[in-house]
Amino acid sequence: MTETAPVRLFQVERARVEVHQRKVEAGRAAAAQAARVLRSTLESKGSARIVVATGNSQKDLIEALRKIPGIDWGHIDVFHMDEYVGLPANHPASFRRWVRERLADIVHPRSIHYLNGEASDLEKECQRYADLLCSAPLDICFVGFGENGHVAFNDPHVADFNDPLMVKQVVLDDRCRMQQVGEGHFTSLDAVPREALTLTIPALIRAKCVVSCVPEARKAEAVRNAFEGPLSPFCPASVVRTHPSAFVYLDVDSASLL
Repeated sequence: MTETAPVRLFQVERARVEVHQRKVEAGRAAAAQAARVLRSTLESKGSARIVVATGNSQKDLIEALRKIPGIDWGHIDVFHMDEYVGLPANHPASFRRWVRERLADIVHPRSIHYLNGEASDLEKECQRYADLLCSAPLDICFVGFGENGHVAFNDPHVADFNDPLMVKQVVLDDRCRMQQVGEGHFTSLDAVPREALTLTIPALIRAKCVVSCVPEARKAEAVRNAFEGPLSPFCPASVVRTHPSAFVYLDVDSASLL
């Protein structure tokens, strides 16, 4: 895998931002940074824990990360950050299925912890997952930006930078749900579940390192609001600016409004 040089490089508060010419190059650069952190972590403490983002914008990152040599996946524990309420794990839009097919079944990590949106008691499921997350430090969290600025399923109306919870049940806003239709995961807005389970913003940023891959023109508004707007839950992705070890990878399309 060849890592290309960025066409722009700048800092926004604490976040280091790279702009690459193409989407695939942004994904490869994000994967290379994640690999550096994973190798260092595995060497220093013998194991690592990561939180994986899903969706179309993360495909290039995950595909590149799988191919990078020298990562001992047998000592890595994997979490993911959200799941629809009531959606079967074998549904094409299930994030459990996404993580299983695109990562777990290929690299075979030491453990993979799935967030179960079909649990009979969703409050208990949120607490179970929160307990797992908090049982040891998280080393990397891959944080994508939604078209409305959401991170995980923290849409603006439910985002809380000081959320007391680690995992919670949320109602999705219609712009978020339409993004899922636009990405081809559902045939219509009515087919998209209205609720989901999600890691909260404090849960995401408790990781030692945040790696954000945010390509494509449809993310340009969210990128501008995250880096040029106020630090605010009205653009949840803006929280990335506050993390002491945040690396953001854009392409020229997603950076076009900066």
